[in-house]
Amino acid sequence: MYGPLLQPPTSVRPDNHCIPSNKRNMTDQLTTPDGRYLIVRGRLWRTSNPHLDPVHRQALVNALMAARRAVGSAKRSDDSGAMAAARAQVDAAKQALGERGQVWWTDGAPDLNRHMVHTTRYAEWYSALPDE
Repeated sequence: MYGPLLQPPTSVRPDNHCIPSNKRNMTDQLTTPDGRYLIVRGRLWRTSNPHLDPVHRQALVNALMAARRAVGSAKRSDDSGAMAAARAQVDAAKQALGERGQVWWTDGAPDLNRHMVHTTRYAEWYSALPDE
């Protein structure tokens, strides 16, 4: 998304509350201590299931990337049918990877995907991280 020399912008919520995005350089992948989420511009994004077989996981990632390319192609050709099919393929791949749909952990913890980190149980941990 951002090149290695660019810093991500500060996210601004509608109430003008700024969320510092300098907790980590965008080239680092900041994950929660339990490994369930990536944090991008202060938002939690569910990670892939770490228990997937590496070969199967790579096949799913390859399918996801092909589906994303198909989305781009459908956008460029303004083909709504192809767009719907491509988005369905993206969704299927993300569900198979564990990034959407049923959570891959079994301890009953809720899915906090797409929540702002400062509104979750990770808030204290995140605020204690050094700014970089």
